[in-house]
Amino acid sequence: MQSEGPFPGVLDMYGTGGGLPEYRACLLSAHGFVVLALAYYGYQDLPKDMRKLQLEYFEEASTFLRTHPKVAGPGIGVIGASKSGDLALLLATFTPGISAVVSINGCNAVAVFPITYKGTVFPGLIGDSSKVTVMKSGVADIRDTLNNPLEGENQKSLIPIEQADCRFLFLVSEDDRNWNSPFFAEEAVKRLKAHGKDNFEKVVYPMAGHYLEPPYFPHCTASLHMLVGMPVAWGGEAKSHAMAQIDMWERIDAFLKEHLGTGKHCSSAKL
Repeated sequence: MQSEGPFPGVLDMYGTGGGLPEYRACLLSAHGFVVLALAYYGYQDLPKDMRKLQLEYFEEASTFLRTHPKVAGPGIGVIGASKSGDLALLLATFTPGISAVVSINGCNAVAVFPITYKGTVFPGLIGDSSKVTVMKSGVADIRDTLNNPLEGENQKSLIPIEQADCRFLFLVSEDDRNWNSPFFAEEAVKRLKAHGKDNFEKVVYPMAGHYLEPPYFPHCTASLHMLVGMPVAWGGEAKSHAMAQIDMWERIDAFLKEHLGTGKHCSSAKL
């Protein structure tokens, strides 16, 4: 007989594609988690783009999930992929009740668009379109377009994750062509270490591309980028990418169970 709970809670977010992807949330829920798949633009009455994002919206979602009677406390987990990776880091840094954060090919700075919180504006790290290269296939390579967050005024976009009271799992594709996620993850780890923190794990997957999805999802090598307005390369080699997705899922499942205190209520993983 299945348990009535409570169960560990997870807030699940995706990137610049917008809308409401729910497949990862559905899979996690089958493994004993209460999951809120959170859309934040391009869905129903939400903003049409990311130009006016407010962290209060994400905080409200986090509080709703954390205080749900079926959710075990005291804190919840957050999964962010690509653009929502920095949203997950911001949420853990500035709002209470986050115990575990999974960042999948995210950025250690606020990427592209600014976000506000309680009247403070966190500027977005912008890119240089002149660095875009177009391959013979007509697909763009945008890996190096985002500015270095460690240089000059760009440092204002860095997220002070050392303030967060949670565990971090950074999952990184070595051949990410969307942006330099290995560099961003390494700098996030360096920042934590510099502040005497050891609350992190970092896993780098050689020859994996940007879109790390649940196991057995097809490898997406290129597709239309909503912000660029043309097809871009995501990187990766098919077999290596597939193996990375299998390993990643096992790590996410174990990480969340360890740091959210699953107890006897969480079902065992079968995928």
